[in-house]
Amino acid sequence: MEKIKDALAKAKVEHAETRLSTKFSSPTVVMQQEAKGFSNTENELGAINYLDTPVIKLDSAHLEKNRIVAQSKSDTNSYSFDSLRTQILQKMEENNWRTIAVVSPTPQSGKTLVSINLAISIAHQPQKTAILVDFDLRRPKVAAYLGIHTEKSMNDYLQDKAPLKDIIVNPGIDRLVIAPTMKPVSNSAETLSSNKVTNLIAELRDRYDSRIVIFDCPPVLNSDDAMVLLPQVDCILLVIGNGMSTQSEIEETLHHLPKENLLGVVFNKAEIESKNYYY
Repeated sequence: MEKIKDALAKAKVEHAETRLSTKFSSPTVVMQQEAKGFSNTENELGAINYLDTPVIKLDSAHLEKNRIVAQSKSDTNSYSFDSLRTQILQKMEENNWRTIAVVSPTPQSGKTLVSINLAISIAHQPQKTAILVDFDLRRPKVAAYLGIHTEKSMNDYLQDKAPLKDIIVNPGIDRLVIAPTMKPVSNSAETLSSNKVTNLIAELRDRYDSRIVIFDCPPVLNSDDAMVLLPQVDCILLVIGNGMSTQSEIEETLHHLPKENLLGVVFNKAEIESKNYYY
């Protein structure tokens, strides 16, 4: 944990106006700059129709096993993701941002876990809708974490074998849809830099003002996949797993990320005692 603290201390010097805004048991979050309120787009939501989207009911035991907690308000850990959601939405609204990439320096940091919980928490906001896209094309895990299997997925869309409407599913949560990737994609960096992906990101971003698009992206240091994708999204959330990355890896990752688009850092697997509370 000391290595993470040291790396973040250096990042604070490099990133002006960075401040510690909230501490959680899991995750701990550092958000950049000061956030303002976000607008109400409730009237628009009435025009969004997901009736043609297949609904796949999630298994609560499978979710609990994989630490997907945001859907259960009885789980005190869900409060951490609700707080993270609020800070992110405020900052995104301030900048008119609608797409966010969730990255990590190295594998096993928990970025997919954070991506899923964040997407669910955003969908709980009555003013917002969310779509979670699995763009970790080398090691896609969103479907496995959620316990879903689909006949059509991002694999088919990228090969021009299925339109977007045929690959998205609703996981039984209002205002949330998932675009899963069911198996690894060869030539992933070239795929992510293609016009097809560029057009997809633009379509997802612009179709609804209320929509937040969350991309679960590859680790930054394992390939050039993330570097290809990040210039195409509005902002970035960095997930650092306690003990999963060295100080030099964290510093190198921060060097690669554009400072003006980095929302903040999530310390995942932090060794902080959780406390139950109520209002």
